[in-house]
Amino acid sequence: MTQTQTSGTNTGYIIFLSVVAAIGGILFGYDTAVISGTISSVTSQFALDTMQQGWYVGCALIGSIFGVIVAGSMSDGIGRKKTMLIAATLFSFCAIGCAASSSFVQLVGFRITGGIGIGIVSIVAPIYISEVATADKRGTLVSLYQLAVTIGFLAAYLVNFWIQDAAQSTTYGSATLHHLLKDEMWRGMLGSMIVPALIYLVVIFFIPESPRWQIIKGRGAQATATLMKIYLSGDYAAQQVEETRRSIAGETKGAWKDLLKPGILKAVIIGSAIAILGQFMGVNAVLYYGPSIFEQAGLSSGDSMFSQVLVGAVNMLTTVIAVFIIDKVGRKQLVYWGVSGMILSLVMIGLYFAFSNAWGLGNGFLLAFFLFYVFCCAISISAVVFVLLSEMYPNSVRGRAMSVAGLALWIGTYLIGQLTPWLLENLTPSGTFFLFAAMCIPYILIMWKAVPETTGKTLEEIEEYWTGSGK
Repeated sequence: MTQTQTSGTNTGYIIFLSVVAAIGGILFGYDTAVISGTISSVTSQFALDTMQQGWYVGCALIGSIFGVIVAGSMSDGIGRKKTMLIAATLFSFCAIGCAASSSFVQLVGFRITGGIGIGIVSIVAPIYISEVATADKRGTLVSLYQLAVTIGFLAAYLVNFWIQDAAQSTTYGSATLHHLLKDEMWRGMLGSMIVPALIYLVVIFFIPESPRWQIIKGRGAQATATLMKIYLSGDYAAQQVEETRRSIAGETKGAWKDLLKPGILKAVIIGSAIAILGQFMGVNAVLYYGPSIFEQAGLSSGDSMFSQVLVGAVNMLTTVIAVFIIDKVGRKQLVYWGVSGMILSLVMIGLYFAFSNAWGLGNGFLLAFFLFYVFCCAISISAVVFVLLSEMYPNSVRGRAMSVAGLALWIGTYLIGQLTPWLLENLTPSGTFFLFAAMCIPYILIMWKAVPETTGKTLEEIEEYWTGSGK
């Protein structure tokens, strides 16, 4: 859709649609981050070794990999809205099941179920937002999804901190609450996800299907009705329908083989590369294992949990900044500056673990560069990756192409989740953070040489760049 004018757009309605879809990001962040506060207690209760501990964290990411594999076909087949409903249902089952698990095997099974929901929503929510947004606001609105992810992170850290703090001083009258929030408080932490899951399940019913998906499926009248609410003009809505129809004319309806077409294949490979490399730059090691890393630095369990709350707060607040500047500064500029800061902070963290005793460095030094790292990451790769992946593929294959890139992202995330305990033990914390710093270099080179600036361009213009149809 070439949006040549947006003065008649219903901005409030577009924001409403985007916010509802972005709530899936809260669940993504919550389910991902809540694990950090439960690692020690679950490890103790089930006598887990280092690799089992990694499996406890990484099993949900295996589910996420499966989720992204099916998300593209599912969203292209039954629609973005129904796919989001399925994800919300999976999150609900995960929360209830984890709280009630009687064995480690059951706990892993329900974590995998929630992981499937994470994988699905990580694909379909950004797609939905990109397809209802106008070109000039698309980066900002898709960034709402990443903001929601960081809100989910912070909410999980706060709930974990509150449950742990309350367990030290509170006596619960109910035997069930005493069991969930004191004796085995990891159950309460994992089960608390039921609240955002149910909210998401309900609010999805109040949004329409994506008009772009409706056009691809030949439902022009329904798409026009939705676009009239967005653009406040029947003529302009009809114009958008026709332009989207022209953009998909001659294309097959989202077959997997279309991903092998020249231009599209290049976009898929580049998208997959930045997705997987981004995970080897340390962000998820910090978000998953932050309390464990802080404890290795000598902080108490309470101080470690509070430090992780600060990490979550900086992550969220920085993402708020990114939401407002991504369409002004541009995707690539944010990456250049942010990744440069990540390299600096990762090197300084590595030096802390290597020489803190010899140099007399205190825990404040570590926390300062941890927070600076989170700031640089949140304002660059975390804010940009889902925007780029949601906008760089053609209409007819967007779901499947984004699933491939999302698969790469979740494979990288799983490997980091699984291997970080091993890396910290065998490479030492300093070696682990030096490795993360080194992985930033190929990422920034790919962004510089292979990725176009997409700020302000319509989805059709971006498609023309890859396919060469506009050259």
